[in-house]
Amino acid sequence: MRRYTSLLLTAFLLFILVVAGSAYFAGAGHDDRTRPLREIVVYTTLPAEHAAILTNAYEQSHNVRANFVPLASEELLKRLQKQAEGDENGAAAMVLADKDTLKKAAVAGYLTPYLSEAGDQVPESFRQQDGYWIGVWYDPIVFCVNKDYLLTLPLVPDTWKELAAQPKVRIGITDFLAADASANLFMSMLAQFGDVATYDIWRQIHPKVVQYARYLSNPVRQAGMGEVDVAIAVESEVIRYMQGGYPLKIVYPADGTAALVAGTGIAYKAKAADTVAAKEFADWLLSDEAQQALQKQDFYFVPTNPGTMAYKSFAGKNMLLFDQPVNFTAQQRHDFLDRWVKEVRFK
Repeated sequence: MRRYTSLLLTAFLLFILVVAGSAYFAGAGHDDRTRPLREIVVYTTLPAEHAAILTNAYEQSHNVRANFVPLASEELLKRLQKQAEGDENGAAAMVLADKDTLKKAAVAGYLTPYLSEAGDQVPESFRQQDGYWIGVWYDPIVFCVNKDYLLTLPLVPDTWKELAAQPKVRIGITDFLAADASANLFMSMLAQFGDVATYDIWRQIHPKVVQYARYLSNPVRQAGMGEVDVAIAVESEVIRYMQGGYPLKIVYPADGTAALVAGTGIAYKAKAADTVAAKEFADWLLSDEAQQALQKQDFYFVPTNPGTMAYKSFAGKNMLLFDQPVNFTAQQRHDFLDRWVKEVRFK
């Protein structure tokens, strides 16, 4: 009887150990899924929606949370300055921002260089040669043409001068004063073509503009609905509407175009452990996984990394981009826009 009692007691104890062990490992696995191993702070000028998509995707795949802090360019630079001049390591590990902001931060000494195998694949035109910042994707301005209008054309205008000279065309565009992408186009044309040629182009385009929209999506919607014949718009919005079944065709300006470039930089005086995590996140942003996360939510940007499948899938990946740097001061930008308003927009 004692023998059976001992066997039963041993079996009961083994059962308790198995149950306890299962509960422990199940709990440990649950903790890994719900609690990130590390959190890093990322300053960004990107829209909050883009940041949310990226941080959710990265946390799920890498168990690291990127806490994005959306900031205007000037405020972002002020915070980086404060961190760089502080005696202790600061909170921000990384910056994900537009190219102009990154260039200013690099020149001011607010970033630290980072070179990687992934970043080395990016063309030199999209990165700072010493590694202070690197572009991860860009969104070019294109001609978004209604397909019914295309059928009426013997020759499709594919340069800025040809579009400006096109007779009886209805054009949609976002106001230069309403969106950074639109203002960037105007400033880039001034740098590339000079002020005389640029103002001449827009003087010819202005009478054909049906509406100066406030949002980047409106001109594309107008072209898709046949309210305008050609929209001057960011490619990401055009692809989004094309995916929705709108009858549109993209024409890439043969004489070049502007693009908003988004890129990364590692913050100066970030904590050492955070810097390591930030570098890994920066490399991930150059991957197909990051682009897939964005595309699942209908955001279609051109990757700068030619080694990705996402890059190879873009028909216009070899488009000609303006190559003249836009180095205008804030006052010069104001004066150029003021002149456009007076001599073109409201004349």
